[in-house]
Amino acid sequence: MKKAIVFTLFVAFLFACSQSDVEEGTTSTPAAASVDGGKIYKTYCITCHGLYGDMGASGAFNLQTSTLPVAERINVITNGRKVMTPFKELLSEEKIKAVAEYTMTLKK
Repeated sequence: MKKAIVFTLFVAFLFACSQSDVEEGTTSTPAAASVDGGKIYKTYCITCHGLYGDMGASGAFNLQTSTLPVAERINVITNGRKVMTPFKELLSEEKIKAVAEYTMTLKK
């Protein structure tokens, strides 16, 4: 009898945990879909570009004055340029795009 109760509670728990939190007329997006470009920038880019994009260590370009569009920034982050390391093996395309978009916010 105890085993049946425990089993029933376990099944009820699994059922309750598996219920979708989507309400009528709304959709839920997975956590992985939202990538924080600023956080990634602060992890990988701050060493050379600085917090505000204008540090210029190791020959890094000033992101505040850069005129590169997002597409070209994605290319530079992906494949590198001059002494800049390519990040294609380290970051996903989604993360690279998020970083490129974040760098646009550093422009003055």
